[in-house]
Amino acid sequence: MIGLQVRHWDPARDGEFSETALRRKLEALGYSCSVYRYDPGTFFDDHTHAVDKIDAVLSGRFRIGSGGQSVILEPGDYVQIPAGLTHFAEVVGMEPVLSMDAVRTRS
Repeated sequence: MIGLQVRHWDPARDGEFSETALRRKLEALGYSCSVYRYDPGTFFDDHTHAVDKIDAVLSGRFRIGSGGQSVILEPGDYVQIPAGLTHFAEVVGMEPVLSMDAVRTRS
């Protein structure tokens, strides 16, 4: 199992956190980005994707787990999900999550 490693926004390196700045950073890494809103209580059961992805959080708290491990992403956090990795995701708390879903378009 590949461990889930949370990456945190670093204002000293990345500048002020915003949707535009995060999109620019992920696109520079070779990803195409979309933003989704998930209401409290949203749960995505175990699933996989055919492509490498990044799940990032713009607002709210989002738990992502795989293989008995889970992490909670907060604004500015993101985690890479390799193609084929079985994982789940859920909104934590009573605040909706704005999530940036990034799909690898080049290596």
